[in-house]
Amino acid sequence: MSYQVFARKYRPATFDDVLGQDHVVRTLRNAIEQDRLAHAYLFVGPRGTGKTSTARIFAKALNGPGGPKVDFDPNDPVCLQIAEGTSLDVVEIDGASNNGVDEVRALRDSVNYAPMQGKFKIYYIDEVHMLTNQAFNALLKTLEEPPPHVKFIFATTEVHKILPTILSRCQRFDLRPIPTETIAKHLTHIAEQEGVALDQAAAWAIAKGADGGMRDAQSMLDQLVAFCGNQIQEADVLNIFGFTSRETIAAMCEAIFQKNTAAALQIIQREASTGRDVSQLLNELIGALRALIVAKVDPQAPNEGIPQELWEKLLDAAKNCKADRLLAVMDVFADTEGRMKWASNRKLHLELGLIKAIQVMGEARISDIIHVLEGSAGHFSQGAPPAVSHDATPPAAAAPVIEPVVARPVEPAPQPQVAAEISLPELSAPEPEPAPEPAPVAAKPSKPAGGLSAFDAMIELAEDRPDEPEIKPVVAATPPPAAAKPAPKETPREADDFYKDPLIQKALEIFSGKIITT
Repeated sequence: MSYQVFARKYRPATFDDVLGQDHVVRTLRNAIEQDRLAHAYLFVGPRGTGKTSTARIFAKALNGPGGPKVDFDPNDPVCLQIAEGTSLDVVEIDGASNNGVDEVRALRDSVNYAPMQGKFKIYYIDEVHMLTNQAFNALLKTLEEPPPHVKFIFATTEVHKILPTILSRCQRFDLRPIPTETIAKHLTHIAEQEGVALDQAAAWAIAKGADGGMRDAQSMLDQLVAFCGNQIQEADVLNIFGFTSRETIAAMCEAIFQKNTAAALQIIQREASTGRDVSQLLNELIGALRALIVAKVDPQAPNEGIPQELWEKLLDAAKNCKADRLLAVMDVFADTEGRMKWASNRKLHLELGLIKAIQVMGEARISDIIHVLEGSAGHFSQGAPPAVSHDATPPAAAAPVIEPVVARPVEPAPQPQVAAEISLPELSAPEPEPAPEPAPVAAKPSKPAGGLSAFDAMIELAEDRPDEPEIKPVVAATPPPAAAKPAPKETPREADDFYKDPLIQKALEIFSGKIITT
């Protein structure tokens, strides 16, 4: 018997062998046990997640002896034929090479024939998104109302390319990327079966590089066995596939947290000189930063396969970095990753992104200022004694009411105090002087609430009266300093005439004031 690669030799044969797709397996099991079988199924997921293997296992359960049943014998001749792709009742079609209308028309004509051995005639179309729109349209009627003995199973990695009319006629199952831990355990199991000593760190490095695809991980393990023999270490995985060690990622994270630009650039130079993929280096760095952010939010979160000693070292280095600062660094690296995809010199863009990320770590942010202010407020509220008020007013009393007074001319009497601010109603025009007779000044209408204050209204009225002395509101009764220049003298009038002025009388009425003379 010829040699079989691990991906084919250890392909799942039953529902129990399918790893990482429990939601799909459970639904298919229940559908078989409850006899609720649909006529069309669509398996969607990344490469190497088990779409074809699950379709074949489902076909075995339907067409196996005594089927449909969940617990079938995978070593039965009928099941072996289905697994090898030689069964007459299970037709596997490659959608990439049979994507025309003629092929679909031939399939549509063959569905009328009854199955040879099993209970159903099953058509499995892989990469179904490669069919043309005309081919999809030719399949619509048959897919919606196929004969009772026909089942369709489709698989695709790009579901967005399939027509909505096809999607609505199928039961869709989304296969997820397989967890890294699950892949590492399965690789260790395969190594034990093959008599290979696979280091745990090496298994984790392979699973991490497979990025959720079991087939990719099995192919890498097969290549490592051919290169290393029966002893596989983590260094072998890193050298062959160009992955970055976790120690290197930890050292780069520590350099970023310490704002050591020179050390971080030296790490990039060393990794690039040894042939490492700088894009993979950036992905590993982003993954480590993401794990640290999650750890700050949830201390019980897993450490993403980083050894406990390195993980504790990383947590200690990042203890003074807040989550928002780490998020800002990740945003810088995400932008760098987008530029590196289309750049010819990826190393240059990675170095620029690293320098910018370290600058972001050292920038003062508004959150830092708020934190300092909050700390200062807490310090003063706890340590500073309460201020003792020397005012006679009780603490619970309201603000003192200042008795409003009306200002007087500088001569012959000093200015009184005016302290209030309310809306001034419309005032009547003052009486004209006996000689010469000035034109009457119309009073300006008061503004609505929120408009001019009482002081502003009085000032405007005073400005409209050139024959009257200027009225200036003051808030303190403190007399002007001795060195101040005296106001220009005006022709004095009798005090009684001044107090009888309608404007003064109206102000006294509004403010409930009184005239204070000295």
